Amino acid sequence: MSIAVCSLKWEAARSGRQKIVYDSDGYHLVRFPYVHGEEQYDPWHMHDPGRGGTTTPSKFPDARSGLIWPSHDGWGTLTALVFWEPDSRPTEYRSRFVRDPLNLSTGYNSTATTDSVPTRGGQYRAYSWQMFVHPGTPVGLKVSARGPGDVKIAAPLMLAEFKLAIQTDVVRP
Repeated sequence: MSIAVCSLKWEAARSGRQKIVYDSDGYHLVRFPYVHGEEQYDPWHMHDPGRGGTTTPSKFPDARSGLIWPSHDGWGTLTALVFWEPDSRPTEYRSRFVRDPLNLSTGYNSTATTDSVPTRGGQYRAYSWQMFVHPGTPVGLKVSARGPGDVKIAAPLMLAEFKLAIQTDVVRP
């Protein structure tokens, strides 16, 4: 079985804090630097600053640095890890995987939205979802921290990882 993999990682301690900006859908598109090493792995150039339909390359932390452009058609396994800094304001944490979160190709299409209440300790979340992916449709990880009355809170992140593994030889009847 062939698998194409892209693995992204961002840490506030290494790359600086990420400004939490909520889009019109009420979620923040998590951004990732264009580097390799440790958990970052992208031999198929799925996290390429040149992608996205403009002549200007993306630069972290612009919105396009939150995209993975699948290299192949196939069955994609998306996984994410999100660590929030301690913050007493949120009463709910949300995440979702989104096809074309910036409306650059096929249109915004969210899937696998998850919500959870804070724990007494740190706010550490892991997510997983599977779906078909296509080279012309980027995917992204979006998060949101909410307070009473569904108020969006710019709670800071400490760490985020976003990974896509594409099984390229899906058997068809």
